[in-house]
Amino acid sequence: MLALFRLPIAVTIIGIAAAGIIGGPSIAGIVAILAVLEVSLSFDNAVINATVLQKMSPYWQRIFLTVGILIAVFGMRLLFPLLVVTIAGHISPIHALDLALNHPHEYALKLTQAHPAIGAFGGIFLLMIFLDFLFGDQEIKWLVPIERQLAKIGKLDQASVIIALVFLIISATTFARQDAIKVLLSGAAGLATYLAVNSLSTLFEAEEEEVVGGDGAAGEEKSLGGDSPVKVPANLARMGLFTFLYLEVLDASFSFDGVVGAFAITDMIFVIALGLGIGACYIRALTVYLVRKGTLAEYVYLEHGAHWAIGALAVLLFITIRHNVPELVTGLIGVGFIGAALVSSIVRNRRAEQVEAPPMPEPLRT
Repeated sequence: MLALFRLPIAVTIIGIAAAGIIGGPSIAGIVAILAVLEVSLSFDNAVINATVLQKMSPYWQRIFLTVGILIAVFGMRLLFPLLVVTIAGHISPIHALDLALNHPHEYALKLTQAHPAIGAFGGIFLLMIFLDFLFGDQEIKWLVPIERQLAKIGKLDQASVIIALVFLIISATTFARQDAIKVLLSGAAGLATYLAVNSLSTLFEAEEEEVVGGDGAAGEEKSLGGDSPVKVPANLARMGLFTFLYLEVLDASFSFDGVVGAFAITDMIFVIALGLGIGACYIRALTVYLVRKGTLAEYVYLEHGAHWAIGALAVLLFITIRHNVPELVTGLIGVGFIGAALVSSIVRNRRAEQVEAPPMPEPLRT
């Protein structure tokens, strides 16, 4: 399992060494600080990613670790902010790059001005994940009184969509009065993106069919030896692709707020991309580790804690449209939910062990 972390460790050594050679010890220190912050504040992201990744084949897990890391580092931490500044500032990509390199303060300002739209998009996307999980009437419940009532609400058709739209409208008219139209449009886009990617992924997952020996009707038929039935996804490639896209959008919803917050430490975009990218490598490796280790199955409340952390982050993203919320507060809330869920899982496991343990035989009396 430790082999999963070879790439992040190698990237860390090379990245910090390169930063030290090019910019000196101070730049190397900033890169290290950003990497540590990204890891410490994104553990809930790893847990949520693991709940999705465990449904994917080993092939797509490798894609998540390789191509996904490139997208996370260069796409979400470097190119995406440039695209946001280009669109929000109504300027050319070359002008946006010039601002980032030669006028970083102005670049950071334009990036911050785009936060209402990005916050609404990411906030609704994360809120839908939270609502769909809790409205799904999970077999195991963590915060039983609350989750039981939420499961009852979930019996209403499209309850999560209705609540998300109501929340979006209220937020646009309270937290973002000056940017109400922008927030409404971006939130609607976030909702549409979630519904599209999640629905397509679910569709292809539902098309799994059982093939018995050589009697299958499809060209996908395959036997793994013997005549026992083998469950083969009819659209494995497409299912994996859309699940992969779902994970990338999820990562974007988590990461952009961190990119904006990183400007409080430095305004050099390549340093920010390098530091956050190193942290993203560890989060990706940790996600796969959680899947292969079976951590979510062993500590059953972790998934609940991560979803509650996502719900809190979704609300905080809308609050940050008008008010400044430190990254530390956001991270501590996520860590708090996951830590509480982990402790609850350990207590549950110990109680289960005590119930299953056979009684000690009484000593013989002479």
